[in-house]
Amino acid sequence: MNVLEISNINKSYGSKIILNDVNLSCKTGEIIGVFGRNGAGKSTLLKLIFGTLKADSILLKINSEVITQNNIIPSKTIAYLPQNTFLPKEQKVRAVISLFFPNGDDQNKIFYSPRVSSFEKIKVGNLSLGQLRYLEILIIGNLKHPFLMLDEPFSMIEPIYKDIIKNLLLELKESKGIILTDHYYNDVLQITNINFVIKDGKKIEIKNKEDLVKYRYLNSSE
Repeated sequence: MNVLEISNINKSYGSKIILNDVNLSCKTGEIIGVFGRNGAGKSTLLKLIFGTLKADSILLKINSEVITQNNIIPSKTIAYLPQNTFLPKEQKVRAVISLFFPNGDDQNKIFYSPRVSSFEKIKVGNLSLGQLRYLEILIIGNLKHPFLMLDEPFSMIEPIYKDIIKNLLLELKESKGIILTDHYYNDVLQITNINFVIKDGKKIEIKNKEDLVKYRYLNSSE
């Protein structure tokens, strides 16, 4: 089992405090959901953990070994799904899969995944939002990294691909720890083990939709 521990996370922009002494841990077998209104710091948190955004302070440990922000990407321990696509739009899906996975056995894990055969000959730029998000998660989920950070994996995608992605994430958690954030709270709550909301820079643990209402992430009518 792998364990990711993140503590003393602080991030401010001038006088505006985004994250204030946030601590969390994630281990193999867990999917952690992060909620918060726009600007609360959800995406910021994932970028700080992944190392593409510099923290005011942060302490990361993987299996009790300290890892610096500068060494996260080279260490290949954390994979990150940004909100915007990272795949080359003019390449066909088959070529992109081969680019990330030169080995035939690794390629087959992607090619033989549900529904991939229906769009493998299409250019990435012509995929539907659901096809694109699914492909991205398949790619980063099949890397050797033990931890995944996913920023809005369900946003604006077709219902059929939401279900496929949820099933994929439940499979991936058997060997990985996953932290994700998304406004589609019902989809998130269906697959997560642990959830929290970021409010006024603080992390507040929640158990259900009622807690999201309690801490004013949702209105009572939603």
